[in-house]
Amino acid sequence: MNLPPKVTDRAFDRLSEIGAMAQGQALRIAVEGGGCSGFQYDIRLDGVAEDDLVLEGQGEKVVVDSTSLPFLAGATIDFSEELIGARFVIENPNASSSCGCGTSFSL
Repeated sequence: MNLPPKVTDRAFDRLSEIGAMAQGQALRIAVEGGGCSGFQYDIRLDGVAEDDLVLEGQGEKVVVDSTSLPFLAGATIDFSEELIGARFVIENPNASSSCGCGTSFSL
């Protein structure tokens, strides 16, 4: 069985700061074909769908659809604040390579 993705406290803290659940929204992490390395992440606020895996913490939710879930097994969803900007990041052990933008990867 594949391990579900983990969400760091920093990521849940950020969702609290922007008031995601207060607006009825969760952070959706999806994997789509495309990008410069074959797959890319789609990270956005969205409602919770019926087939989503829901990861909860600090009153906030991160959701992953059933199609994207196998690509995110054992991944860590984090929030990073760097000089180039603040963003949600995915540390994915399944990705064999990724590109500099951090949103595209290959298996």
